[in-house]
Amino acid sequence: MIEFKGIKFWRSNHPNSIFFITRVWLFSLLSITCFIISAAENSYANDSVVWNALKSGNHFALLRHTTAPGIGDPAHFELGKCSTQRNLSKDGINQAVKIGERFRANGIDKARVFSSQWCRCLETAKMLGLGSVEELPVLNSFFQKYEREELQTQMLKEWLAKQDLTKPLLLVTHQVNITALTKVYPDSGEVIIVRQSNPGEFMVVGRFQMD
Repeated sequence: MIEFKGIKFWRSNHPNSIFFITRVWLFSLLSITCFIISAAENSYANDSVVWNALKSGNHFALLRHTTAPGIGDPAHFELGKCSTQRNLSKDGINQAVKIGERFRANGIDKARVFSSQWCRCLETAKMLGLGSVEELPVLNSFFQKYEREELQTQMLKEWLAKQDLTKPLLLVTHQVNITALTKVYPDSGEVIIVRQSNPGEFMVVGRFQMD
C-alpha cells in the first residue's frame, strides 16, 4: 500500500494501477477547482464590488415589482386605474421599503428611477424612497401580448444605450421584461444588477431579494 497526499492506494504491479491513481488525483483536483470557481462567483454576486459597480458606470439595476397576489392582469384591466389591476399586498409594500433600505445601506441614497406604468410597479418604485419616479412605457408588461416581446425588448436596449450610467439607474418592471432582456427569471421583489459591456450587450453580475 502507498499513501499520497493522505490518500491510501493498494500497490499493484498491474500496468493500469498508476493510470488509475493518476485519474483519481486529477478528478479530485478538478473537483476542488470547480468548487473554488463556484465560490468565487457567489462571493462576487454578494460582494460590495457589485454595489460599487452600480455607482461607477456601465451598470444598472432591474427590479421586478414586489409581491402582488395573482397572475397576469384582470380582464377589465385599465391603464392608470389601479382598482382594475393587481396591486401590492401589505407584504409587497414592506418588501419595497426594505429594498430601498438595502440600497441606502450600500451607499445609494438617490437613483434615477424609471417604472412600468402598471400600478404595482409604480407603487414599488415610490416605496423605495430613492427619488422621483418617471414612467417609461417600454417597461410595461407584455405578459398577455407576447407578440410585443421582441420589439419592446429591442426598444429597451436602444433606450439603455442612450443612458448615462455614471449615476445609479433602477428600472422597475415585470418578470417577462427582465427575462427577455437577461434570460433570468426573477422572483417578485428581486433585484438584478446588470453590466452593459457594449450597447445591446448585457451580463448579469449580481442579484438579491428581500424576504
